[in-house]
Amino acid sequence: MNAAPTSSSSIRAAFSYCAQQVHRYDYHHYLCLLHLPPPMRKAAFAFRAFNVEIARAMDSASEPRVGLMRLFWWQEALDKIFAKKLVEQPVATALSTVISEHKIGKHWLKRMVEARINDASRDENCMPGSIGDLERYAEDTVSTILYMTLQAGGVQSAAADHAASHVGKAGGLLLLMKSLPHHAGRTTGRIPYIPVDVAEKHGLPVIAREGRWEVQNEALSDAVFEVASAAVMHLRKARELGSTVPKAAIPILLPAVAAQVLFDSMERRNFDVFDSRLGRGVLGISPLWFQLKLKWHAWRNKY
Repeated sequence: MNAAPTSSSSIRAAFSYCAQQVHRYDYHHYLCLLHLPPPMRKAAFAFRAFNVEIARAMDSASEPRVGLMRLFWWQEALDKIFAKKLVEQPVATALSTVISEHKIGKHWLKRMVEARINDASRDENCMPGSIGDLERYAEDTVSTILYMTLQAGGVQSAAADHAASHVGKAGGLLLLMKSLPHHAGRTTGRIPYIPVDVAEKHGLPVIAREGRWEVQNEALSDAVFEVASAAVMHLRKARELGSTVPKAAIPILLPAVAAQVLFDSMERRNFDVFDSRLGRGVLGISPLWFQLKLKWHAWRNKY
């Protein structure tokens, strides 16, 4: 059926729900979004909450099939939203409003869901072949959020788009490395998100021996370091564009600060992603120190 007019109270409740979800499941990005102007912030919370929904689909499911069903549900929900049909779910309500207000293209949101579906549908022993494969996944799932936020903020700049691509790839690669221990607990043998060529280069078995990870294996830290180094190169490229990026785009690109913080935390732990200290505070540092870093960069119009 066609969507009935949504009350202003329902819309406010939907955006409040989005903010709560981002605060709960994506706290470092929640802190980044607080530096956006209010109209842009509202749209960004909807995009980030949508990402939370599809990112958690597999993690919160009792079995992979259920998680995939949830992703397919979102794929269909997007079709309904763009057909102006009612989808009774708070994130969908917020997205519908943002899409209408800012003319967000359907391809961006579909791209995010399809990347998650493709990742979830991979054979358990089919790993990324190269860092380039991981970069494409980060582009589809993370950079895309920044592109949509730039559009919602009315920022039309090739330099900003290029910077957003690099920032998204940097953050995506580093978060994949940080998530290795989590995924290790959900798999029966595979070492997820370590590309095959990187694993072979460092003598790291693509499949853990007897279904167990050798978490103290120095080869794993070396492999993580190589992927993290590729992430830092993207950060450098993004920052090299800083002088040509419009001022209005700077707050949108603040996730670059989060990516740098995560890399620095990993470096202090010798890229041992199983070091529990990486999970403390915000990306391994105190919440106050993280917020001060964000404020310092925002005040200097840097990212």
